Amino acid sequence: QVQLVESGGSLVQAGGSLRLSCAASGSTFSMYRMAWFRQAPGKEREFVAAIGRRGRSTDYVDSVKGRFTTSRDNAKSTVYLQMDSLKPEDTAVYYCAASLTLMTPSTFPNEYAYWGQGTQVTVSS
Repeated sequence: QVQLVESGGSLVQAGGSLRLSCAASGSTFSMYRMAWFRQAPGKEREFVAAIGRRGRSTDYVDSVKGRFTTSRDNAKSTVYLQMDSLKPEDTAVYYCAASLTLMTPSTFPNEYAYWGQGTQVTVSS
């Protein structure tokens, strides 16, 4: 069973950049398909990005395409979310999630069994 810990969230001005990290432990990281979700106050948890086990395939929600990039380093058991050109509407708690069983990307939170505690990203206008 994998444990996930996110870091890197902060307050940033619109147009700025942040890099979130999600460190995994307790299991073989390369066995897990990883994803990022976010949840703003009063809203449902939203898919942001996903990455395959080897890091060769990635998927993004349309609203972040061209601005966000996810990557992973299996040797460090860490997945990253590089966020550029941040907008106030990107403000949310960002979560990383892991699935041992998914064979294709999924945008549905309930298909990921393992979650981190979240990290707050606030973008000021």
